[in-house]
Amino acid sequence: MFFERIKELRTSLGINQVEFGRKLHVTKQCISNWENGNIQPSIDMLIKICSVFHVSADYLLGLSNDCTLDVTGLTAEQILHIQNIVNDIRK
Repeated sequence: MFFERIKELRTSLGINQVEFGRKLHVTKQCISNWENGNIQPSIDMLIKICSVFHVSADYLLGLSNDCTLDVTGLTAEQILHIQNIVNDIRK
């Protein structure tokens, strides 16, 4: 599950493996190995990946399907606008 979610999140950001590797200070080969399920990241690296994607480790590891959006620092009006966009997409 991890390898599927990490690739899905990376591509949803529109970044390639090299760019993602730069954000984490690892090689493209390392990212490729994670996405192919060849190796697993360390716990410290898992925390960094969660931070880059703004998701929980439970989500990345497939323990939860809850994917939340961090709206910290947004005004109530901005949050309402985002909620309206989400509602429109669900229709």
